[in-house]
Amino acid sequence: MLAWLNRLNANHPWSHNDFYGPWVVRQVRSSGAQKVLDVGCGTGNLVARLIPWAVTITGLEPHEATARIAAERFAGNEAVEIRPESFELRDRGDKFGAITLVAVLHHLPLQEAMKDLAAALHPGGRLVIVGCYRESTRTDRLVSFGALLSNPMMGLIKHPRRARVTPEGMTAPTAQARESLSEITAEAARFLPGARIRRRLFWRYSLVYDATR
Repeated sequence: MLAWLNRLNANHPWSHNDFYGPWVVRQVRSSGAQKVLDVGCGTGNLVARLIPWAVTITGLEPHEATARIAAERFAGNEAVEIRPESFELRDRGDKFGAITLVAVLHHLPLQEAMKDLAAALHPGGRLVIVGCYRESTRTDRLVSFGALLSNPMMGLIKHPRRARVTPEGMTAPTAQARESLSEITAEAARFLPGARIRRRLFWRYSLVYDATR
C-alpha cells in the first residue's frame, strides 16, 4: 500500500508549503507589516503572494540555483530583493515588520534561530512560521496517518494530470526534522514568549509570535 501511495504521490505532486501560503499571507497582512523578510524563499511562491501587501520584501535563499530562479522571476520589481544567502549570514542590523519561514526552521539550529528571529523584528513585528517536526507521540502518528491517506487525494485535485517532471518549486534540498513538536513548543516558550503554536495537517505546525519590544 505504501509503495502504491508513493507512486501516486510522485505522479501527482503538490506543495505542502504552498498549501499554507494563503494562511501565511493573512498573518502578515493582519500585522500591518510593510517590510517583510522571507527566510528560505525557494523559487519565490510566497514572495509573489506577499507583494500586494508589503512595501518591500527580502527573500533569503542559500541554494544558489533556486535563488537564481527567484531572482530572475522578480527581476525589475524594485519592491523585491532576493539574496543568495542563509539567515545566519544576513545583515544583523536589518529589522523587519514581519518574518516568514515555511519548512525552513528545522534546517537551522533551533535555539539560536529563535533568538535571532526575535531580534530581527521591529517592536510589534510578527514572526510567522510553518514548520516541520519529528514524530514522537501516538498523536503525531495518528495525525500523520490521516495525512498519508489524504495526501494523494489532494494531489489528484491540485495536479490531476500525471507529472512528467517534479515542479520547479519542489526541487530545493530538504532535511529531516530533528525536534519534536513538544521540544519546539518548549524552546518557543523560552525564546518567543506568547507564541501561538498549532499542529497542522500534512506534517506541519504553525507558530505566530508578536514581538513586544
